[in-house]
Amino acid sequence: MSKRSLVYLFKHAGLRLGELIGPALEPYGIDGREFGVLSVLAGPEPLSQLEAAQRLGIDRTTMVAMVDTLERKRLVARRPDPADRRRNMVELTGHGREVLAGAGRAVDAAEEEFLGPLPGGDARALRAALDRLIPPHPA
Repeated sequence: MSKRSLVYLFKHAGLRLGELIGPALEPYGIDGREFGVLSVLAGPEPLSQLEAAQRLGIDRTTMVAMVDTLERKRLVARRPDPADRRRNMVELTGHGREVLAGAGRAVDAAEEEFLGPLPGGDARALRAALDRLIPPHPA
């Protein structure tokens, strides 16, 4: 058997994980991208829309649309930055925190199912290796 490229393996691993994550998040009324936005916004300090977009690696226009959607779902709220009223700060609502907590447990279970075929410490080793390959987002 010929060696499969990393591009192929990562693409198909991402697709398989998405097949598990999508249904896991359905009961919470969010998708994987929305889960990512909520996760970034759940930090200890409120972020501006631009800061959140930078951490997620998405453009400003896409971020505005995502926040609009999450705001309609009552998961986040915008407020003007007291230091610069041209900036919007985005925070999770109480409902948003509840949804994120449940969705986080569902994502954890989906990830465990995805990694289930790996024996012993291979799942931990894969996660650790990927963590070393992907640089942390700027604070």
